[in-house]
Amino acid sequence: MSLPPREAPRAVQLGRRLVIALLLMLILLGLAWELALAPTGRGTWAIKVLPLLACLPGLARHRLHTYRTLSLLVWLYVTEGLVRATTEGGAGQRLAIAELALALLLFAACVYYIRLRLPRRSKKITPPAYTES
Repeated sequence: MSLPPREAPRAVQLGRRLVIALLLMLILLGLAWELALAPTGRGTWAIKVLPLLACLPGLARHRLHTYRTLSLLVWLYVTEGLVRATTEGGAGQRLAIAELALALLLFAACVYYIRLRLPRRSKKITPPAYTES
């Protein structure tokens, strides 16, 4: 179930804004990194941000499925940041650390948003009945 932005609680609105802001920063970092700051090859690696761009419409519409998908997709960028932070030097290493930090923050923001949107479950846990046979 998707709530229209006007009817969403304040915490949900804040979570959505946070996710979108972090996603845009990750997209801009990826583009700047591959096109200008420390390009690998001829800048063709800038296409790595396309999956992130595809998530923007769903995030803007409060689609819970998109937030869940993004929370899994972001681990590719965490992995890239870890690998490049340990194998590159100079500007590439600093950019990789920034990518790693943004990706981890984005994951945390997605989890925050998803937990806000999921229905609350009862705290009462009943143990299963055991019978001797």
